[in-house]
Amino acid sequence: MPKVMVVDDDVDIRDLAKMALEKEGFEVEVAGSGFECLEMLENGYRPDVIFLDVMMPNLDGWTVSRKIKINPDFQHIQICILTAKTTTLDALMSVESAHADWHLNKPITQKLLLETAKWMLSN
Repeated sequence: MPKVMVVDDDVDIRDLAKMALEKEGFEVEVAGSGFECLEMLENGYRPDVIFLDVMMPNLDGWTVSRKIKINPDFQHIQICILTAKTTTLDALMSVESAHADWHLNKPITQKLLLETAKWMLSN
């Protein structure tokens, strides 16, 4: 069963994403902050895909993405930045500077979330 982590400081977004993904057969863990995400990885959790918000207190998602992608133990994990930051520059920041594998703008439909998770798993 594919493992997905949803990292967002908004509990409603975490809960809705978790419910939609689990309904389609994904094993889902959630984290409310970048620190919590990194702690879970350090403690051995290995998702196949991470949906990662950018605008979170203390540690933004771009920094978290960089930390994951420079660590040889984690760099195989697919990261999709999921954010309300919607400019072309923001998307470039996600992929080029933060080394994420994909960038999606909020709000997002459940269908697009599911299709993106499936597509990322196929790559």
